[in-house]
Amino acid sequence: MSTFIEFHLIQNFAPSNLNRDDTGAPKDAIFGGHRRARVSSQCQKKTTRDFFKTSGLVGEENLGIRTRHLDRVLLGELKSAGLTDPSKFNEIIKQAFKSKDKKDESGKSDDKEIASSTLSYLLFVSATEIEALKRLVGDHAEMLKELSEKKKIKPSDVQLSFRDELKAILRRSKAVDVALFGRMLADLPIGKQDAACQVAHAISTHRVEREFDYFTAVDDKGDEDETGAGMIGQVEFNSATFYRYAVLDVNKLFDNLQGDRELTLSAIEAFTQALVRAIPSGKQNSFAAHNPPEFIGISLRHATPLNLANAFEKPVRPKPEDSLTAQSVGALASYEDKLAAIYATPLDQWLYLDLTGRWPQGKGEAQKSLPELARRVRELSAAGLGE
Repeated sequence: MSTFIEFHLIQNFAPSNLNRDDTGAPKDAIFGGHRRARVSSQCQKKTTRDFFKTSGLVGEENLGIRTRHLDRVLLGELKSAGLTDPSKFNEIIKQAFKSKDKKDESGKSDDKEIASSTLSYLLFVSATEIEALKRLVGDHAEMLKELSEKKKIKPSDVQLSFRDELKAILRRSKAVDVALFGRMLADLPIGKQDAACQVAHAISTHRVEREFDYFTAVDDKGDEDETGAGMIGQVEFNSATFYRYAVLDVNKLFDNLQGDRELTLSAIEAFTQALVRAIPSGKQNSFAAHNPPEFIGISLRHATPLNLANAFEKPVRPKPEDSLTAQSVGALASYEDKLAAIYATPLDQWLYLDLTGRWPQGKGEAQKSLPELARRVRELSAAGLGE
């Protein structure tokens, strides 16, 4: 039976600009006919990955890196193999990813010189894969040196054994962040890994308007006859109560981590803490909006995931006697009751940590702290995985 761990967070941020669009303004979206503040899923995933690295929740050996510069990662091994220009290794890898030579419209091989010294997209690789790639470079040093001296490299120039070993390496990843968020390799589907975790764009539970901070700066070394500011500018910002949602497929995570039960359970416990604690870094030096969630609800479902964002299709409205955060938690609970009556199963259950007092008592197991909540999620996940 499938087990989905859902994360439902209500989080109010003070004035901030956590996630900017191409104009520097806070990201937003229209939902339910009203403009809402938004923090993208990509931003939340990146922040969670960064928190893994700085918190020690996941060991470095079980984390991946994203890069288009494999030559920089393997620089020592490539130099030992005799590559005077290590950046050529990226070109070799690009050609190894291709199943056959490209054909132009006339049917002839495309013999245009490969000018780029980077891969065409970010490659997400784990520490174990990097170690295996180092061994691969050593085992095929002669071929790599020969190819690096060529002006043009074609897919057919790359030995079949090198291709096969490369594919095998990319099938053995045990990086927690790769397993959670997936890896797309358009040119080498065998190395693709479907994400075990899906993260929704966070949206405000209420309508928002952008605000502007007009600022000036004084030139400390200005002449006495200079008046006015040395610099004038403005920054857009907003303040919002967000609904954040993510869902984790426990069995998919177990498969992605090569059936390593202990690593899977440790990853679930770490992800629970990281998702809650990680806050985007955008403009934080200007706003310091370090506001943790006031409600953390975790539901274990066994039929299908249920995103509860539609609880806020009609936006929550400010009331003098009640906070937006508390109202949002109440709306979330009411909507979940309505949805669960139709779609939930008897095995579904809730864990929660509520600072607002608006989540109904008896609707799941209350937890006293985030570490306690993360441990309990791990315990229930262990029962779902079996021995």
